[in-house]
Amino acid sequence: MEIIILSSPAEVGRVAAAKIASVVAEKPSAVVGLATGSSPQGIYADLRRRVQAGQVSFAQARGFALDEYVGIPLDHPESYASVIARDVVEPLGFDPARVRVPDGRATDLAFAAKEYDAAIRAAGGVDVQILGIGANGHIGFNEPTSSFASRTRIKTLAPSTREANARFFDSLDDVPTHCMTQGLGTILAARELVLVAQGAAKADAVAAAVEGPLSSFVPGSALQLHEHATVVVDEEAAAGLQLADYYRYTYDHKPEWQRFE
Repeated sequence: MEIIILSSPAEVGRVAAAKIASVVAEKPSAVVGLATGSSPQGIYADLRRRVQAGQVSFAQARGFALDEYVGIPLDHPESYASVIARDVVEPLGFDPARVRVPDGRATDLAFAAKEYDAAIRAAGGVDVQILGIGANGHIGFNEPTSSFASRTRIKTLAPSTREANARFFDSLDDVPTHCMTQGLGTILAARELVLVAQGAAKADAVAAAVEGPLSSFVPGSALQLHEHATVVVDEEAAAGLQLADYYRYTYDHKPEWQRFE
């Protein structure tokens, strides 16, 4: 993994967006894996600035969302179908017909999950996957003990995940208990991964994912298996990293031909 430690959440969003934009600029029809939640909001804000400045276009790109709640109405403001449409598709100029979200309302959820995974493969696979990380180490909605070989499937949300997401709902009781999520095996099949984390609450999870042992107890540690994973964090989220000084040194001395921003 390349670990990039920056001074602020705004810088995290800017540099991660530069990485995404570089992939799409090189391949306008790129398949982008789209995350929701608070972590990637800075990425989308900076990408919107780049789109408005004519620096990048997502008009030909395709998108696949990481996950969706099970049973939530399609038009609910916190369904990920609504969030992706509102925060990503419209502001970045994606063609809505070229962006898919898992169907958490399907009659046959198991079939819908397999079909979603198949659709990603049929699209040629994800070129660059955006990721956040939960305080318990989850990526997507792959909670602790998720298999590294798992594909898109139904998962039961951990109580801590539901509590963290309750801020988006009227009450904890309104947060769904289940989701459909890309599995760790699906995520690892992407050609490039870009994970962002901000704030002290993510420091333990970042340290465990980056420097801890490879363990299903920390799903984010699966990134250690990937050939091209970039982890972009602010100083607070980097607080638990033992080799933080080395990561800063390598980024500061990165050769020009390797830079993407």
